[in-house]
Amino acid sequence: MSRGSPRETGRESSRSRTTTCCCGICRRAPARPCSASPSGKLAGSASLEGRGQLKFTSGRWSPHHSCTQVATASDTAIRGWDTRTMSQVYCIENAHGQLVRDVDFNPNKQYYLASCGDDCKVKFWDTRSPAAPVRTLEEHSHWVWSVRYNHSHDQLVLTGSSDSRVTLSNMVSISSEPFGHLVDDDDLSDQEERRPEEKSQEPPQDGVIATYEEHEDSVYAVEWSSADPWLFASLSYDGRLVINRVPRALKYHILL
Repeated sequence: MSRGSPRETGRESSRSRTTTCCCGICRRAPARPCSASPSGKLAGSASLEGRGQLKFTSGRWSPHHSCTQVATASDTAIRGWDTRTMSQVYCIENAHGQLVRDVDFNPNKQYYLASCGDDCKVKFWDTRSPAAPVRTLEEHSHWVWSVRYNHSHDQLVLTGSSDSRVTLSNMVSISSEPFGHLVDDDDLSDQEERRPEEKSQEPPQDGVIATYEEHEDSVYAVEWSSADPWLFASLSYDGRLVINRVPRALKYHILL
């Protein structure tokens, strides 16, 4: 046996020890403490019951009810869970005709949430009356992957779809401000001076107010900026990140 054999054996033993590390990331041998795997206790768990391969496709933590509720999507159903007891608090069976892709809570109305799915629809629900949606949008021609409420103005809703489009909708009738919102002059920047022609007296109506078509492939995610309520981003399968802003004219038309 050559002199290098023991060293090779030792190295291979070391490799085998590191691959059995409990965290899969830490490169230390198990004999030493694994800093990447602190001990913790399971707060709670829940599982789906039924036949076939049941799986969750999306989940969203509710900002209401003292942050004790989570909504999940599985197949065509949406379920709400109380994290204190891990019990089901509501269930929307057949929420969509096909797979539910995403859900999001209205930040200002505790019982309202939005969902989207492979039936090309975006639906708005009152979880107290789950038998039927309160509103439905059918503006996309393919699967709708993502839906997001604006954090500050919940009448503004973004959706992204496999039809390569991002839509900005105004759902004012089911928002927390159904009669619009008054913007103070002090809130406007120097570049956004209020113009008389932008002060529309017409009450805003539900529907799509803008469509963005900068993507060339499926749009898998949309998200509002946490710092600027008029700024949002979208991501598509072709590796493109697009940043857009709610047009000033539409902004005033919605809020004034």
